[in-house]
Amino acid sequence: MIFWPIKLALKILGGLLGALLLYVGFTGFQVWKTSTLYNPQQADAIVVMGTAAYPSGPSPELKARLQEALSLYQQFPKTKYLVVTGGKLKGDQATESLVSRDWLVSKGVTAKFILSGGADSYENISFAAAAMRSVGIKKVLVVTDPFHEDRSMAILSTFGFTPFPTPTQTSPIKGSATIPYFIRETLAVSAGRIIGYGNLSSITHATQ
Repeated sequence: MIFWPIKLALKILGGLLGALLLYVGFTGFQVWKTSTLYNPQQADAIVVMGTAAYPSGPSPELKARLQEALSLYQQFPKTKYLVVTGGKLKGDQATESLVSRDWLVSKGVTAKFILSGGADSYENISFAAAAMRSVGIKKVLVVTDPFHEDRSMAILSTFGFTPFPTPTQTSPIKGSATIPYFIRETLAVSAGRIIGYGNLSSITHATQ
């Protein structure tokens, strides 16, 4: 009988661990499920989530997102704005958003209809949100890699926008190479839902 408190504590711990694994597993399924969705339609803007960029131009991953966004922009001419995001990491010579903006302008998009906004997914939207609201943007198409779609849409929702999934169909990250990205996104979404994506962003920056 003397060991019953320890046994009870172990049962409680086991139950909590089991619940946590179920939660993370279900979140992972949702992240994957969202990655399979593609719902292009007329919107107020197309939001392109940033990723690696070079002084010479976008990386293959970013270029795939920009090409998808440009295709949607041409498909839905009443969609007035393109929102490009992404900051500058240590050693970078240009921000992801600036590289994206220049690429789109080179393809014929009018510069005044390109809005830009941060350093991570949350800051990307946070920095761009005020400019988006100022021109009446509410409904947005979200262009990013499939594995990143769920978190991007969730963050946009927290800022009051209505997002629709339009992940790039030509991402160079394919097959088994996506597994680490899905794991990372699952953990990020799992944590973001509990503590808030803004708090997650702050914690991430504090540990860098």
